[in-house]
Amino acid sequence: MANAPVSSASLRLSGIENARRTVMQDHTPLPAGWIAPWIERSWQRCLSLGLAPHDPLTFNLVSDAQVRRTREANQRLVKTAQPILESLGRAIVNTRYFAILTNTEGVVVDVSGSIDRADPRADLITRIGTDLSERSIGTTAIGTALTELQPVWLHRGEHFFAGSSHYSCAGAPLFGPDGACVGMLDLTGIDAVERPELKHLVTQSAQKIENALVLSQAHKLMVRLNWPGNAMGSEADGIVCLDADGWITGANPIARQMVPNLAAPGQAAIHVSEVFGLPYQLLFDAARRPDAMLEIPLWTGLRLQALPIERAQENAPVQPHQRVVASDPMPLRDIETALIKKAVDQARGNVAEAARALGISRATVYRKLGQRAGPGA
Repeated sequence: MANAPVSSASLRLSGIENARRTVMQDHTPLPAGWIAPWIERSWQRCLSLGLAPHDPLTFNLVSDAQVRRTREANQRLVKTAQPILESLGRAIVNTRYFAILTNTEGVVVDVSGSIDRADPRADLITRIGTDLSERSIGTTAIGTALTELQPVWLHRGEHFFAGSSHYSCAGAPLFGPDGACVGMLDLTGIDAVERPELKHLVTQSAQKIENALVLSQAHKLMVRLNWPGNAMGSEADGIVCLDADGWITGANPIARQMVPNLAAPGQAAIHVSEVFGLPYQLLFDAARRPDAMLEIPLWTGLRLQALPIERAQENAPVQPHQRVVASDPMPLRDIETALIKKAVDQARGNVAEAARALGISRATVYRKLGQRAGPGA
């Protein structure tokens, strides 16, 4: 009688078990492709902490005082994430997965979805204040995403402790308006079918939370960014927010990938003129035009398409004509010239004063207007 075919799910679990034995018992590095490299790195970190895979697994709560401090410190994150978690819940309603939101230390600050409180495996990890850090409960999507700062997926035995092999989870770190990590978003299932596509869902949901965090900062102008030829108005846009004087109050991770000289976490705020090669007033003027789209140069020599939107208009949907690149956009030089003429008129012909207001040199004003500098100008 022929042997029954081995299912792909069984092969997957067998491969994970072989990897565990190689790393945790034989203490041998894994050949490439056995498991994701960041999982092996997490296992090695756990072993270096003195953890053993068959140790009892406990889900500890932080102290009451720490819970209070954690709640206070993460109010904005929780409030901002709630509507996105509700939408996320609709996507996973029939999957036996639920959502967990943590702070940067891996402590639970909010949960969402269908949670079976009668099952201690679900109840214990969804209590506000539970420490789900790598140091506390070993390799999970939570601890690993916060350490590796990238989206991850783990299934069953890819978790470090044998006692956590019931879980499957996807996780993505969350970055705040200044570019620093502020926490992470996790999707966890218990004895659930492996669904690696949840890594994409949790990554997309994390992007929505990050964008909402940027827009929750005080600002006067939001600028959506994308490369020429791409549709504008989706979660794939870079977002930069400015105050009334052109100082950057926040940017999402996509904008930081597009514009490499945005301020790094912990650095002083920078002016938008340091990242875009045009006077910042152009962005405010463009936002008041019916067709606000324009192309802007970066100091790197690249160009982006930009859609500036004043704060009062941010909740309005991006119009269809704004979702595509105009076939014949207004040339940037014409916009610049118009702004410079306007500044000179407002300064009653005083070029030096107009140049100071625009943050450019007098020579640039003359060059843009096609004039020569007069004596003593």
